[in-house]
Amino acid sequence: MLATFKVTPVTTAAKSVDEPAVVYKAKCAACHTPGATKFYDLAKPDAEHVQIILKGKKGEKPPYMPGFAEKGMTEVDATALAVYMRGLRTAN
Repeated sequence: MLATFKVTPVTTAAKSVDEPAVVYKAKCAACHTPGATKFYDLAKPDAEHVQIILKGKKGEKPPYMPGFAEKGMTEVDATALAVYMRGLRTAN
């Protein structure tokens, strides 16, 4: 006896917990370096980094840090990214 099944592919969004490393590599590492050694101040609290990630920051000269809230990033995602960046710096 042979049975056939119809399988419908399901696409799911990646979980936020898994995304900070992927987001960092794709959107941040080019300016901040893979180890978050440039333009990242460990002395600032994560909450301040979250606001910079969401709203952007104009520095002394371009390129300026873009805001990612307007690109769909949530505060939860920005917090995860800030924590990930801190982890990169404290691991080295």
